[in-house]
Amino acid sequence: MTLATDQTGTAVLTRLILRRERVRILIWTVAIPLLVLLTAASVKGLYPTQHDLDVAAEASEGNAAAIAFNGPAQGLDTLGGEVAFQVGTFGLVLVAVMSTFMTGRQTRAEEEAGRAEMIGSLPVGGHANATAALLVVSGMNVVVGALVALGLIAMDLPVTGSVVFGVSFCALGLVFAAITLVVAQISENTRVVHGSIGAVLGVAFLLRAVGDIGDGTVSWFSPIGWVQKTRPFAGERWWPLLIAAVFAAAAVLGAHALSDRRDLGAGLVPPRPGPPRAARGLGRPLGLALRLQRGSLIGWSCGVFLTGLAYGWVADDVEDFVADNEALEDLITGYGGASLTDSYLSQSLLVVALLGAGYTVQSVLRLRGEESGLRAEPLLATPVSRGRWVAGHLTVALAGSVAMLVAAGLGTGLAYGITSGDLGQVPRLVGAALAYTPALWLLAGLAIALYGLVPRGTIAAWAALLACFVIGLLGEALDLPGRVRDISPFEHIPHAPAADLGLTAPALLTAIAAALTAAGVAGFRRRDIG
Repeated sequence: MTLATDQTGTAVLTRLILRRERVRILIWTVAIPLLVLLTAASVKGLYPTQHDLDVAAEASEGNAAAIAFNGPAQGLDTLGGEVAFQVGTFGLVLVAVMSTFMTGRQTRAEEEAGRAEMIGSLPVGGHANATAALLVVSGMNVVVGALVALGLIAMDLPVTGSVVFGVSFCALGLVFAAITLVVAQISENTRVVHGSIGAVLGVAFLLRAVGDIGDGTVSWFSPIGWVQKTRPFAGERWWPLLIAAVFAAAAVLGAHALSDRRDLGAGLVPPRPGPPRAARGLGRPLGLALRLQRGSLIGWSCGVFLTGLAYGWVADDVEDFVADNEALEDLITGYGGASLTDSYLSQSLLVVALLGAGYTVQSVLRLRGEESGLRAEPLLATPVSRGRWVAGHLTVALAGSVAMLVAAGLGTGLAYGITSGDLGQVPRLVGAALAYTPALWLLAGLAIALYGLVPRGTIAAWAALLACFVIGLLGEALDLPGRVRDISPFEHIPHAPAADLGLTAPALLTAIAAALTAAGVAGFRRRDIG
């Protein structure tokens, strides 16, 4: 087959993806730059003078935990360098996740659902769908990078550094889109593809962290390390982007070669045969839901635990870190508490609780994925009732939310306990993290209400989580009005350990969550499947 016939129909499929995924594309390409630029604006407000930047640079350059979590300490005595340090790694991870999910959704998920085979029966080239998916995801990365660069330039940051910073986002996104394309040829299961890329991202983050703490050599083995070697706002250099470009191009060519060696719908590595008899738990809705979601439960738990470790590791030094910076001190003490350390821990637990809420929303919306993937209808044709099926997934989501908070508190408490020499902090911080349970359950209730009543509007659950992130992370720095901040359920939870826990607000949030859940379940029982 020639290259021309191999790509027949690419333009049509590209337009189809843009039409079908327009809402997701809009949310991803707006949300990531918005988070990056809002964080950059808050950093600009926290370090208004050169003295503040110098103090922050001195505190960060010798802090291994901060470097492991944020990235290499480059140009921290400049506002641009501080912005890149505070938001760079976080933004790069988001771009990698975006590219992974969107590429996997348009390639392996389409084959698994059987839609790729239907399209393949038309006059369409064998690689047209993969190329169309790559073009769309590449365009998304270009838009994200351009918006980040233009936004930073609008904040009066140096043009060259802003452009390099934005291009680094685009480059990493292309690398992970290409890696996803390769893994999609190997496994025939979408969850395995996403889980494998998640592991690759975790290894890339770890290698980058180890390298940055050391002499920087190990960072060259990480795609995140490649793009951060461009040194935005710290003596920019463009040539590390060539490594990312060559790698991405080679991966795309490799994916096309692997695609020619397998059947449509199959993977190069066949799935291993299961046991001759299923476990007894799989015969129940709860057991099946737990089996389907155990991978994401383990992955999210490890993620929030490691994030908690990173935050807890620097808690004992926070007073030295904010020395002589009244703006930063005021921001941290805005969470209340008798000490800067307790205020910092409260803010840290809020961040990891927000991350755990990502699992909550994803877990509930697994119901929508099972339905749209045509797996729910055959299951509900058996004696399994709709209520029991929904209850199984909801139980996993709600119990998993508690597990997220335990992991968050445990990671933060262990790290802080070890550095401070007081392991009694572990149960204290686990309890403080569990205080956010009603907020996570309210988001679960919102997600199930949308699923049961307006299934095509479930994307609003992710929008609500994004709003909680912006309010929780940047509400103080942006001085958002109280009525805006009250939108987030996390703002109604006393920020322990800095504040005393109360019962009124958590009880009210739990009641609202229960009402939303009941409405969602009732709506699902009355509407048609699919």
